[in-house]
Amino acid sequence: MSYITKQQKAVLSRISAHRDACVSAQALADELRADGEPVGVATVYRQLDKLEKRGSIHKVLTEDGAFYQFCPAGERGDCFLLKCERCGSITHVDCERLAPLYRHLEEEHGFTVDPRRTMLYGVCAACREAETK
Repeated sequence: MSYITKQQKAVLSRISAHRDACVSAQALADELRADGEPVGVATVYRQLDKLEKRGSIHKVLTEDGAFYQFCPAGERGDCFLLKCERCGSITHVDCERLAPLYRHLEEEHGFTVDPRRTMLYGVCAACREAETK
């Protein structure tokens, strides 16, 4: 694992405080400045790019731009994201059960899946429960 800079630590600490939520680079920069960390949004973007390459965070591309989410799985890479089509929540899942599907797609179809960039869409348990009430 490569050296992590003071700025990367600050960005990672701030994004990990959001745990199960996605956050924009601008929001992170604003929070860091409010914490007394003199940082510009361009610096935050650079650090987020480095953290994504390390496997520490996920980058989520939406119609509203890029958002970032902490990845507790880190560099292991057996994780993916679930997005609720009703409430828009994005949940990080660390699960190896999709590995057989990924192997099948590679062996039978010649397609290699990048699990860290995989997002599955559906309806979360809270929205399903709300619909039944």
